[in-house]
Amino acid sequence: MKTLALGLALAVLATGAFAQEKGAMPASGPDNTLTAAEKAQGWALLFDGKTTAGWKGFKTPAPDAGWKVVGGALTPDPKTSKDLVTKASYENFELAFDWKISPKGNSGVMFHVIPVGDETYESGPEYQILDNAHGEPPLQRAASLFALYAPSMDMTRPVGQFNHGRIVVNHGKVQHWLNGMKVVDYDINSADFKTRVAASKFKQWPQFATGKTGAIALQNHGDAVWFKNLKIRVLN
Repeated sequence: MKTLALGLALAVLATGAFAQEKGAMPASGPDNTLTAAEKAQGWALLFDGKTTAGWKGFKTPAPDAGWKVVGGALTPDPKTSKDLVTKASYENFELAFDWKISPKGNSGVMFHVIPVGDETYESGPEYQILDNAHGEPPLQRAASLFALYAPSMDMTRPVGQFNHGRIVVNHGKVQHWLNGMKVVDYDINSADFKTRVAASKFKQWPQFATGKTGAIALQNHGDAVWFKNLKIRVLN
């Protein structure tokens, strides 16, 4: 009986640890809305499901006209749109978003973007969005820190379905989540991070990952991509 009880106790502990690792948010309501529980936890909407209110262009006051709202999701004109950037800046935060990519498509979400350089990725670390059938190497697959840290597993849903992403940034310590699982973990202030940057293409941009605070950016990489349920919670 003691052995059975111990086994049951360990199973309960393991289940609890797994649930905590999955990091579930409160149950969501309709798209692009906040539930009472989310509001109580400090979540705010970045996208109202209808307009680009709260967004602008990179180093421009207005969002690129190519970005449209289609079926409750933000989507760019793949051929013309410039990246979409939040008007507000964020330092420590938890960002939740749903994304869908076209077959073999590529996009990204950047954070701590500062108005320096020619592109958002020259300053903002990138949560990679990708149809992994594109065939990219591990460092460039979905939910990676693009070109720097590979995801620990492939948690993508079939192309054409929405995926749920999360980025947690807390005093330089960053987590990437995909569909309920943490797949990337790094520290921007660490020697390991600096070594990886120095060995990557980002070494040519001294402003890369130097912003202690900055905007969130949605990338147009020339492929159809959709974003919805963009929510953020500021962390102390």
